[in-house]
Amino acid sequence: MELLNRKLKYIIQMKKKDLPQDESNLKSANMTEVLYVTDENDNYITGNSTGWDAKKAALDESMNLINERIEEAKKNVAHKKVSPIIYFMELNKMDLGVLSAYVGMWQWRVKRHTKPKIFNTLSESILEKYANTFGISVDELKNFDGKS
Repeated sequence: MELLNRKLKYIIQMKKKDLPQDESNLKSANMTEVLYVTDENDNYITGNSTGWDAKKAALDESMNLINERIEEAKKNVAHKKVSPIIYFMELNKMDLGVLSAYVGMWQWRVKRHTKPKIFNTLSESILEKYANTFGISVDELKNFDGKS
């Protein structure tokens, strides 16, 4: 427990001179992350970091999981288990709650639209709401078959 408390204190009160500058996506994009650190007088200040190995590993794992969900959604569209709405929702890192807020419909209604049979009966105006939300054309939405 003592070791854990010391590590937490180190993380919470990291000195500016100890701020991690590990290789990460931030560094390759010429960007930095602003973090709160302490100076030599233990006053809180901001410092820039190009990355932190532990954070990079966690973010990489999260991105891998997101990419797996996108691929699974694509396969499900190809097998006609779900409508293209599911694929574009995953691609845009949304869930039903977020998507329903963007398109201005109840969640239960959006969920119905994720069924291929229902999706194929949607009006042009409803498809346009989804397409606008996903930043694609209605044709792209209607014609996405998960195979390309």
